[in-house]
Formats: sequence, structure tokens, C-alpha cells
Amino acid sequence: MSNAATGKAAARIESLLDANSFVEIGKAITARSTDFNMNQNKAASDGVITGYGVIDGRLVYVYSQDSSVLGGTIGEMHAKKIAGLYDMAMKTGAPIIGLIDCAGVRLQEGTDALEGFGLIFSKAAEASGMIPQVTATFGTCGGGMAVLTGLTDFNFIESKQGHVFVNSPNALAGNYESKCDTSSAEFQSRETGLVDGIGTEDEIIDSIRQLVSLLPSNCEADDSYIECEDDLNRSCDGIDGNIEDASVALSILADNGEFFEVKKNYGIDMVCGLMRLNGSVVGAVANRSVVFDEEGNKKEELDGTMSGRGARKAAAFVNFCDAFGIPVLTLTNVGGFHATLCSEKNMASAVSDLVYAFAQATVPKVNVITGKAYGTSYIAMNSKALGADMTFAWDSAEVGMMDASVAAKIMYPGADAKELGEKAAEYRKLQSGITSAAQRGYVDTVIAPEDTRKYVIGAFEMLFTKAR
Repeated sequence: MSNAATGKAAARIESLLDANSFVEIGKAITARSTDFNMNQNKAASDGVITGYGVIDGRLVYVYSQDSSVLGGTIGEMHAKKIAGLYDMAMKTGAPIIGLIDCAGVRLQEGTDALEGFGLIFSKAAEASGMIPQVTATFGTCGGGMAVLTGLTDFNFIESKQGHVFVNSPNALAGNYESKCDTSSAEFQSRETGLVDGIGTEDEIIDSIRQLVSLLPSNCEADDSYIECEDDLNRSCDGIDGNIEDASVALSILADNGEFFEVKKNYGIDMVCGLMRLNGSVVGAVANRSVVFDEEGNKKEELDGTMSGRGARKAAAFVNFCDAFGIPVLTLTNVGGFHATLCSEKNMASAVSDLVYAFAQATVPKVNVITGKAYGTSYIAMNSKALGADMTFAWDSAEVGMMDASVAAKIMYPGADAKELGEKAAEYRKLQSGITSAAQRGYVDTVIAPEDTRKYVIGAFEMLFTKAR
């Protein structure tokens, strides 16, 4: 057994938890099987370190797989240790965090190992919506372990050594690893929607600590609140100039400018993440048409529509927030649905998931219309019709079926440019202007962009005692 590898599994726990807070459970447990000379390979802990500790003083349960013990493979006792940790986490109402480095199922233990996988899956399913579940892959995460990450709420992958796959890249017909590494952090982050963040080992540990500080311990707890040191009435100067990249706009809105984005490389037309407003955690969902890099330069330009991937990402996030009593804020700026053959394959089902998520969510829901709000895509974005408790709109926003100029061309196909301009202006005034939407009750209050923070905070304070 490699002391370096064993040290790595333990060191990850040490880095994650507050200093000297970890208490190990089941250190002496080892495999029962003796088939295929397993009695010569037995090792204490059976390839996984399990226990509990604290992050910022709050209880969490952690398991860290040790790739030096039979490759970190899952056998009967390895699985029972993880399942037992789930039981403890559910009993005490605390998050569970898995640090993954596992070659898959332990072949020497056959059906006992398979049954172990099933036991872990069952516990993860039972814990869903009850306690937050987080996984981070630092090495191999193959086969059944990849399925487990799909059952948890948040997932991270180390950018170079982390690999997640159900089938290895070389097992896919017509593919090989150098052609398309489907197990890589980049592929899993951009193409599957499984991953919330990638980075170095230290960056991932820091991300998990930050994430846990934003999450309630369980579905009945309200222990994530901290005292707000930011000005509740702070003017959000410049927010209207950054609304195209909603991740920037949300950072401007948030307490101390801190916004934690999830799945930021997947479905990039939709921004989802957690932030604090007046010290309370709020889940945010917003449309995005431009991606800026860290220096504020335009990195990628989108078409301002909603994609199927974006809709599905947002739906899952809203469902998570609703399960854990986290209020939801939306920034709506969408001009329709993404129109490509690929997107059309799942657009209807994805948008229906989003509509259902918003309609069924009973947590406080606040919507701010910041730009375009056209057609069914606007309705799907936490509109009044779907149950938004409060809807604000910037004084420059538009709400309607479609862009006024397009509507004029459809209604007056034979008109010349001058008449089309006049008809578009008329349509904008009568149907698309924000005043029209406010007069019909679809918007509660028209606000200036710089006043967004104080209005949103006020709305969530008013909705604090919302029952359903």
C-alpha cells in the first residue's frame, strides 16, 4: 500500500474541513471476501476513509476514496461504509461530500460488490431533497461511480487527472481517447451537464467550502443566513451595461459582489447560481447573450434565445432550490427559443421541465424583466402566469409576442419601409411597451436598473413568511 496515495486521500479531507475537526468512522473495517487471494490484499479502511467534521463550524460528512487500496474499487464493505455514512448524514440532517478516486466495481467480489453499488444508489436516492450531496472527482470515476455523481446535487472534476465515464472513450464505436476524450473534465463540463465546476485540486476544495457555506444543512434547516455587511439600498450603477452577461449583473446585485455560478460551461445561455441578498441565500436564474472573460472582454456572443440545454439546467436548479427552501430570483432577457435542428430535438421537453419547475415551486419567487421578454420563452422564465410572487421590470424592458419590427412585417406584408416603421412604433406602444404590461397587471412595478437591489431585497423580505 502506497503511503503517498493513502496520504493523498486523507490530505483531501484535511484540506476540505476546518483544522483538526475530522473524526474517522470505521477505520478498522476490511473486506470479508477471500476469493482470488483477497485475504492477502486486505487493508484497513477497505479503500475509503469515512467520517465527519465541520466546514465553517457546520457539520458535514465526508468519504474519500483511496486509490492505493485495490485501485479504490468498490467492494461489499467499502460500499457499506459509504451507505452507513449516508444513514448518519440523514439522521443528523447534514450534507454529505464524496471525494472520488475509484476504478469502479471490485471484480474479485462479484455480486457482493454489485449489491454494494445498489445500496449506495439507494441511499443517494433516499437522501435526494433531504440533505445536500456533493461529489468531486480527483482521479478515475468509472461505471457505477459515474452514475452516483448523477444522483448527487453538485459535482466537480479536477481538470487534469479527473475522468468521469460510464463507458470509456475507447469503448465507444468509432471513437478513441485522442479523438474525443469523453471522460475528460472539459467534455463532461461542456457536453453532459453533469459538472458544476472544474479546476485544480485546491480550487475544487475551495469551491466546495464556498458552496457548502451557501447551502442549508438539510431541507428543514435555515442555517445558511449570515449578517449582511453590504448596503441594502446600494445603487447598482452600471448593471444595465452588464445585463448581457447575467453572471456579471448578478454579481453586482449580490451582497459584497459574490455570486457562485453552477454548471457555468453547460447551456451557457442560462446562468444559474447562488448568492446572498441581505445575508440570506437566494438561487438565481437568468438569461445570457454574451459571455465576458475575467478581464471584461467579450469571449463569446450568443443570439439571445433560450436553448434546450439552458432550460433543462435551469429546471433542475429550480427544483433543487424548491426542495431546500431557497428563494428564487430570475432576470428575464430572452427573445425566443434557439432554432437549430440539434436544439429542436429536446426543446419542447426541456422547456416543459422549466415551466413545470417554476409552476410547482412554492418558495418565494421574484422576477425582474431586464430587456426582451418575448413569447413563450418569456412565459417560461418565472412569469406572473407561472406564479411569480413579484415581477419588476426595468423602464427600458419590452414584453410581448415578438420584436415590434418583426410583428409589423407579419401583420403588414405589403407595406413600405416608412409604413412598417410607423406600424412597428404603434405595436411597440400598444403591445410591447412595459407600460402596457404594467397596465394589464403582468408587471407589478417598473423600476430604474440602478434600484434593482433594494427592490428585490424588499420583495424577498416581504415574502419571508410565504407559506405556499
